Amino acid sequence: MFEKAGEIAGAIWTALNENGAMSAKDLKKAAKVKTEKEMFLGLGWLLREDKLSVAGDEKEPTFSLK
Repeated sequence: MFEKAGEIAGAIWTALNENGAMSAKDLKKAAKVKTEKEMFLGLGWLLREDKLSVAGDEKEPTFSLK
């Protein structure tokens, strides 16, 4: 599971690096993440490493790289 989380975080980081700030829905599609659970696992990884900024509100967060 640890390795999978790292792979998902890498895909999310790459998508944000190539496209800039994105909504969760657009980011899930761009990173080719299968489920919301996996999406938030990867986002949590990046947040823990302090590599992610979150803007917007709780309903419509926007994610970007720091």
